[in-house]
Amino acid sequence: MANTLLKLTEEQKQHFEREGYLIVKGLFSADHLAEIDATFEEISMQAVPGHFEPDLQGDGSDPLKRYPRVMHPHRFNETARKYMLHQPVMEVLADLYEEEALAAQSMFYYKPPGSRGQALHQDNFYLQVEPGNCIAAWTAIDAADEENGGLLVVPKTNTLDLSCPDLADAKESFTTHYVKPPKDEKAMPVVMERGDVLFFNGNLIHGSYRNKTKDRFRRAFICHYANESATHISHYYCPLYRQNGETIDLENNPSGGPCGNEFEAAYPH
Repeated sequence: MANTLLKLTEEQKQHFEREGYLIVKGLFSADHLAEIDATFEEISMQAVPGHFEPDLQGDGSDPLKRYPRVMHPHRFNETARKYMLHQPVMEVLADLYEEEALAAQSMFYYKPPGSRGQALHQDNFYLQVEPGNCIAAWTAIDAADEENGGLLVVPKTNTLDLSCPDLADAKESFTTHYVKPPKDEKAMPVVMERGDVLFFNGNLIHGSYRNKTKDRFRRAFICHYANESATHISHYYCPLYRQNGETIDLENNPSGGPCGNEFEAAYPH
């Protein structure tokens, strides 16, 4: 079984506060991961309108047409909901927030060989959690590295304000927004083993590489959370869930974020 982590060390908490991210190992057991494998393998063979709409007869020119990301699987799949509320993950989040975490979103990325990456961006630009911030829990279902499209982070950018994005390179990114890192700050790879969980702050600039391999997927189960004291969030993420499964609605954040409503209709994160 995975180890239940009741409390982070002071060193871990300081790393999260200073760098904007933290890798925690041992939060998912082999049995947990096998259940996630089987669940999303089954989902990959079907279409779920509004959540997962693959081109099952595609010509293979764009791998992401056959394997797009699954949006909000917790809304139609009990296993996804269970692992969005996975107790060890919720305990780490409660320690980082110093209060209960509310689950706002789940996603699953297949990222097959040849897939484009995701341009650098900031999560709370989309979630619009106020007051406070969102935190992502990014679980590596496959080992993730520079070759198969692992994550990139720009350390210490968690202290920056949210930025209005520029246009991303469509040849390298399947999303259209790009946030340029500050001068002299560079994105660094986060190498993860299967079952590792990366927690990161909603203002941290991050993205991912293209999957350059010919035979390795880079699957990831990614959830976003809000602090219990938050009062507002973008409407796309309601309802939120407490760890016990109880749902809660926050007020819709009407501001459209730091750029007004100009970017609101582009796509949910």
